[in-house]
Amino acid sequence: MRTKQVPVLWACFLLWSLYIASSQTVYPGITARITQRALDYGLQVGMKVLEQLAKEIVIPDLNGSESLKFLKIDYVKYNFSNIKINAFSFPNTSLAFVPGVGIRALSNHGTANISTNWSVKAPLFRDSGAANLFLSGIYFTGIVAFTRNDFGYPALELQDCHVQVSHARVSFFGSLSALYNSFAEPMEKPILKNLNEMLCPIAISQVEQFNVNISALEVLTKIDNYTVLDCSLISPPEITENHLDFNLKGAFYPLESLVDPPFTPAPFQLPESRDSMLYIGISEYFFKSASFAHYVSGALGTTLSTREISNYFNQNVQGFGSVLSKIAEIYVLSQPFILQMMATGPPMVNLQRNNFSLEFPAAVIMLTQLDNSTIQPIVSMDFVASTSVGLAILGQKLICSLSLNRFRLSLPENSQRDAKVVRFENILSSILHFGVLPLANTKLQQGFPLPNPYNISFINSDIEVLEGYLLVSSDLAYDTSSKPQPNLNSWGDLNLVHRPWTEQPTH
Repeated sequence: MRTKQVPVLWACFLLWSLYIASSQTVYPGITARITQRALDYGLQVGMKVLEQLAKEIVIPDLNGSESLKFLKIDYVKYNFSNIKINAFSFPNTSLAFVPGVGIRALSNHGTANISTNWSVKAPLFRDSGAANLFLSGIYFTGIVAFTRNDFGYPALELQDCHVQVSHARVSFFGSLSALYNSFAEPMEKPILKNLNEMLCPIAISQVEQFNVNISALEVLTKIDNYTVLDCSLISPPEITENHLDFNLKGAFYPLESLVDPPFTPAPFQLPESRDSMLYIGISEYFFKSASFAHYVSGALGTTLSTREISNYFNQNVQGFGSVLSKIAEIYVLSQPFILQMMATGPPMVNLQRNNFSLEFPAAVIMLTQLDNSTIQPIVSMDFVASTSVGLAILGQKLICSLSLNRFRLSLPENSQRDAKVVRFENILSSILHFGVLPLANTKLQQGFPLPNPYNISFINSDIEVLEGYLLVSSDLAYDTSSKPQPNLNSWGDLNLVHRPWTEQPTH
């Protein structure tokens, strides 16, 4: 009997282990997808960028020795220094995704024009001068593999690198150039050999430097005086035949505490569309964490004086005096009043198809200042305000705006919703609509700055609200008039966090 129970126990243990593993799966708050169209455009831009960067690449000196038997010289020591790439052409170049690995680069029939200084030393003479080196038949292939390091940064590795330069022609300049050019051909073979040995190590070192520059970026971004945003990778990039996905944490935290919110992101899938270069899925979790972080930071509250409310009403509607008289009529006021509104909980986020709404649970306190400067509360009530969220991409920023859908006071149990309550409800709704929301929208108009590395702009952008997430689709445009920034440390108007933290988010 005991032996029969063993398989059952093992089966239960296996099922429990699978359940635990599935329950600990971490889903992204943001997924960014790069399509083949982005690769094709990136290839065009990349060639223009490389033309500028190639002039700054440091190429090691070429040196060696060669015997010139036709001149009966046993050896000539040569050295090529200060090697500079002046121009190059790679007419047949392609980039393609390698599923589960990265991006394959393939180029052939390339050419390059290089200038250099040279010096030669033989038993009977020595000389130096300048020369041009023309390379042709350049072939390159390699795979840039994408991984994730322990700190949430993407990491690149150049794999299966192979470079072959088929032909090299040296042209010397100087008073004895005709003599040197006559025996330049024997020197071209060792030059080719040295070049073919050093080009892959140079490419690998450039990729390693790229990793160093990426690691210099901060994954924690200060959004405002209350919150930071964590955009670290939660898993290695996912690569298929058609796209590359970056799964980011996409979570807001209070500025002084990196404790995860008491909820987790739900999975979502980007549509299999290839019409745009870039797709960004922003989950409901992203907005919920922003809501929670701002609430616990005390950011969701405002105090308005009679004068401030009056200013907003005068700018938006007529008849503010009648509104105040109605409030005075209800509460027999003769003094200026102060209106305090504060959230009683995190705003509730709801993303449905074609509908993005926020529901604010809050409290309103009306106070008045007596003749002896004493502040006296008049009334305090809870309410729920439902708003719609409008979205747009303006320049490099995601712009949000709020509009009031519904306002309702939360009355105690057994309380009657009489005419006085409805009247006061309408007055507060007007104050919220014309006084509080304009304040909020003024701040929201500052927008959320989108990352802008290497002077890349978003064009032909579209925003779609889907079930549980927001989908941004966009093409990209590179500003070729700007000098590229090899250190990658250019992210628009984002304020990067450069100080240590006492707590770390749970990934």
